[in-house]
Amino acid sequence: MLEIKGLDVDIGPVPVLRQVELAVPTGEMCGLIGRNGAGKTTLMRSIMGLLRAKAGEMLFDHHDLVKVHDYKRAHFGIGYMPEDRKLIPGLTAEENVMLPVWSTGIEDPEDRLDWIYGLLPEVREFRDRPSMSLSGGQQKLVALARALMVGERLLLLDEPTEGIAPVLARRMADVLADLKREGLSVLVAESNDTHLRGLLDRTYVIERGSVERQQAASVA
Repeated sequence: MLEIKGLDVDIGPVPVLRQVELAVPTGEMCGLIGRNGAGKTTLMRSIMGLLRAKAGEMLFDHHDLVKVHDYKRAHFGIGYMPEDRKLIPGLTAEENVMLPVWSTGIEDPEDRLDWIYGLLPEVREFRDRPSMSLSGGQQKLVALARALMVGERLLLLDEPTEGIAPVLARRMADVLADLKREGLSVLVAESNDTHLRGLLDRTYVIERGSVERQQAASVA
């Protein structure tokens, strides 16, 4: 599904990612585990084209994403949930979820939205509320729903359980378990795998901008 080879990314004059190598096979849930500042968000943003790669390849469905305009990621079926949610103030929860539809022209979005609401019924309940009136955890669920609207093939989740109440972190883990049963390809970045145990098919540990090692699947 996604294969990254020798990826280097600089932010200004500072090298941040160095020779990153990892793969997210079709239908697998993979973890990217590392401390704050290790390079997790930079890697996610690079896959989405928000940061330019200095060198390397990011192969997805026979396309090298390094050579593809950033706006085409969504057209390829890649959904992204940023760590800081990036909801649009002034829009309702549902309007935020529907943003990818407006930007990509997804056909028959109602069926996809119904599927998402089946997966996240709480988002249906507060869909008409202003997005900024929601709690941090609720906003993360909306950001996940938005990523799912377009992420039919690959989902990138940056710190989905970070900074939210334990009950919502457990709820997020339950949703990830449902996505695993759906067979969606997922790369999820976290500072540790506390909430991901039993879900990951493989785990990559990132330290100082390099993927140091790959661990076996976590055990519940």
